[in-house]
Amino acid sequence: MPAHVIDSIFFKDLFGSAEMRAVFDDLNLLQKWLDYEAALARAEAALGLVPAEAAAEITRKAQAANMDTAAIKQGIDKTVHPLVSVIWQLSELCEGEAGRYVHWGATTQDVMDTAIVLQIKEAIALFEMALDDLIGALAKLASEHRDTLMAGRTHGQQALPITFGFKAAVWLAEMRRHRARLAESKPRVLVGEFAGAAGTLASVSENGLAINARLMQELGLGVPEIAWHTARDNFAEFAGVIAMIVATLGKIAHEIIDLQKSEFGEVEEPFEMGKVGSSTMPHKRNPMLCESILTLARLTRRHATTAIDAMLHEHERDWSSFQMEWAYIPELCIMAHGALQLSLRVIGGLIVYPDNMLRNLEATHGALLAERVMLALGKHIGRQHAHDAVYEAAMYAFEHRVPLGEVLKQNPAITAFLSAETIDSLLDPAQYTGLAGAFVDRVLRGSGG
Repeated sequence: MPAHVIDSIFFKDLFGSAEMRAVFDDLNLLQKWLDYEAALARAEAALGLVPAEAAAEITRKAQAANMDTAAIKQGIDKTVHPLVSVIWQLSELCEGEAGRYVHWGATTQDVMDTAIVLQIKEAIALFEMALDDLIGALAKLASEHRDTLMAGRTHGQQALPITFGFKAAVWLAEMRRHRARLAESKPRVLVGEFAGAAGTLASVSENGLAINARLMQELGLGVPEIAWHTARDNFAEFAGVIAMIVATLGKIAHEIIDLQKSEFGEVEEPFEMGKVGSSTMPHKRNPMLCESILTLARLTRRHATTAIDAMLHEHERDWSSFQMEWAYIPELCIMAHGALQLSLRVIGGLIVYPDNMLRNLEATHGALLAERVMLALGKHIGRQHAHDAVYEAAMYAFEHRVPLGEVLKQNPAITAFLSAETIDSLLDPAQYTGLAGAFVDRVLRGSGG
């Protein structure tokens, strides 16, 4: 039975996705090792270092379905080496003399580094598709609620009126930047490894650069400038970008949780009959999907730190750091993709309650328009004096639970410059959303201008 939530028969789809689990499945990893060995043989055959028929035979037999995984496991246990039993078995499977040429000139870490990169390549494709879908859903949300009034909040308190579309557009712009970061990282991250025992390709030095180029062409990866056995900045960059994506998802989920609180009731994650909030309180409509996303955000961010730790290596090879990647990269990718899938489900089916947003705008009885009153009054008596006058009125209104407009209209120092009608107009939240709509339009155009 699985012993981790990402593989749990009960919880796996709250902590990951089937598509990403398949990328990091043991058999897919084994296939990536075999793909490397086959591509290496073909590259060397193209340069005349390996007989063409041997390369063809290695390619035919380099299929995970041909391998005895139990024997590989026993070999790992016995040798305390992750790849040598695979090399032995593939060599034995090959007919004729082909087995003699398996793994020619490579070292184990070359194969394992490149296998991880090949898995990451598949993972990035899944991330890009999920990000594109989520970006589309956020754009739709921002467009639909471009002018939906709500209270903007700072420090947890009502600040100024905004629109819900403006809030969604902030999320949208951030996710687009993450999408760009991921794309920009690919030339640095999707680079294979063929360096030999100490990184110098001494065993094939006359043909090393040519083999390297041909091998990476076969695998569809970038050619390394130099060995990166002990340079793991590529994986640290990838982990950092993925952790940032999930951090944004966690922020969005947390915001929805807050806005779904009974006292706010401004939005709600998707609900349908049969979704149960509590085993004992039948009335509960809990934000369980958003809580799962927030859980994943908290679990994945530590992998960015692990990736930085894994950059610390000794000399020309250090497996105490290298092996960390076997653990954190699959978990990071599986959980991150799970968070994206859940987020798409939430955003795509988000329930918005504009009437509750309008109701909450009245909760402070006009106080969230205090800035507008201050600026209007400041034109007559100066900003600081106006701030002091409106501040005193706002504090009195808060402490005595009376509308700010009433207090303002009773102050001769204010009414000397602002009429009662002007004060009422200044306290209309619909007139003070600034450039919220224009910013939404600019984000939807995908332009900074």
